[in-house]
Amino acid sequence: MALIEMTAAGLYCRAGDFHIDPWRPVPCAVLTHAHADHARAGSARYIAASEGLELLRLRLGSLAPIEGRAYGERFDLGSARVSLHPAGHILGSAQVRIEADGEVWVVTGDYKRDPDPTCAPFEPVRCDVLVTEATFALPVYRWPPAERVALEVLAWWDACVRERIPAVLCCYALGKAQRLLAELARLTDRPVHLHGAMAALVDAYRQAGVPMLPTRPVSDAPRGRDFAGELILAPPSAAGTPWMRRFRDASLGFASGWMQVRGHRRRRGYDLGFVLSDHADWPGLLATVHDSGARRVLAMHGDADAFVRHLRESGIDAAALRSDFARDEGSA
Repeated sequence: MALIEMTAAGLYCRAGDFHIDPWRPVPCAVLTHAHADHARAGSARYIAASEGLELLRLRLGSLAPIEGRAYGERFDLGSARVSLHPAGHILGSAQVRIEADGEVWVVTGDYKRDPDPTCAPFEPVRCDVLVTEATFALPVYRWPPAERVALEVLAWWDACVRERIPAVLCCYALGKAQRLLAELARLTDRPVHLHGAMAALVDAYRQAGVPMLPTRPVSDAPRGRDFAGELILAPPSAAGTPWMRRFRDASLGFASGWMQVRGHRRRRGYDLGFVLSDHADWPGLLATVHDSGARRVLAMHGDADAFVRHLRESGIDAAALRSDFARDEGSA
């Protein structure tokens, strides 16, 4: 019998009687991180990496029954021994290692292999079976260094200063915004304005000791303020809404792994695209499979079918894990 199976509520470990990132309320949920498509309210018990507890409380509510575990700490759930290991995705993100019945399985959750000043780096974990995400599992997806992307963002911002127009950069409110603020802090000390959906999340990173550029909520600006030459971070959902009207003649950018393919930028109506992702690219996915030493790989989400075909052609036992759940691609 498989150590982990797909159920109507998501990934389930029968030996430990717990779910991983369930999309319905369950008695016990082990969470990989605080993004909304992984952390949902209503479960009776939550277990997650200690570094991400403040973010999870913002997501699930201050009274949610969340237990924090240190990275690498082993604990028992039923007959399974479980531990959480850094995933490098966002602050507090974790892979779930499960040992039971003489086997070791690892569920990566969302992860990336690239350096990120806002969270603990990805830790390869050896296992028999690897359950990996496959959001960007096509050879076209190969990320440039984040330092180079930060320089591109700064050059665009400087151009907007010269043209006296606002620079509005759309990015996911949790993880991507903070990473941009941290990468830019290595290059400048200018303040950045934030959409209201980002303020508390940025504060949580700041309280965790992550150095970032100074920020100001857009809502604190007086009515009629001229944002010419200023950088404003906003979630993608803000584009095209009345909130954007205050930024007259703004240049609109988007930071995401999807910007690797130009057609995505044109379809979404952005002036510029910056290739910056909090998920593993094609080389990162392959490196993770290799580093795990897994004899079997199960792929979820994104381009899972293409990834499985490649692994099988390379002599690796692989299959896709199916679910009817539509995940949020905004964090990519």
